[in-house]
Amino acid sequence: MRLRHKPWALDYMKEQSSIYIADPSTLKGNWSNEFKNDNPIYIEVGSGKGAFITGMAIQYPDVNFVAIELFESVAVAIVQKLVEEPLANVRVLTVDAKDLRDFFEKGEVARVYLNFSDPWPKSRHAKRRLTYKTFLSTYEDILPDKGQIHFKTDNRKLFESSLMTMSAYGMTFDWMSLDLHANEPENNVRTEYEARFSALGQPIYRMEATYDN
Repeated sequence: MRLRHKPWALDYMKEQSSIYIADPSTLKGNWSNEFKNDNPIYIEVGSGKGAFITGMAIQYPDVNFVAIELFESVAVAIVQKLVEEPLANVRVLTVDAKDLRDFFEKGEVARVYLNFSDPWPKSRHAKRRLTYKTFLSTYEDILPDKGQIHFKTDNRKLFESSLMTMSAYGMTFDWMSLDLHANEPENNVRTEYEARFSALGQPIYRMEATYDN
């Protein structure tokens, strides 16, 4: 899908300083001050237009959520949602996932969500997948011991490669589904892509993986 550039997006987001964090490095180790509570922090890496993270924030008001979206022209849709329907437990960042150590201390993030990440199907691009070992190492450094990744995708090859990389990294799998919507949990929050792919009859793959440390 071609990304439509929105040159006004960054200026608009900066005006919403209670939602958009322009320089998250200033909050490393101090996110509880930003949210004004000690509730656990869950991050979603690759938040798209925010259907999942805003849905989760409504469902779990006692959890703080941080949306991580690389592209400003996409992230602005999340900020617009939160301007129209404010949620005090959501913040938005436009940063690269490889730099997460610069923004969070060890154990400051309680859980990582990866939803419908770019599959990067060519072998030469494997290092770009958000479940590649270098990214797994980054998440491990901001999660507590025995931290978890929750992962959803419609792409079977990405799911299989992620199982292999996580297993090779020493992670264990606590829960798995090869067709999530065949018996969809009541608390499942769908992403925009998830709703679209499910409507086309494509199975949704989901797993919960834990670091064995």
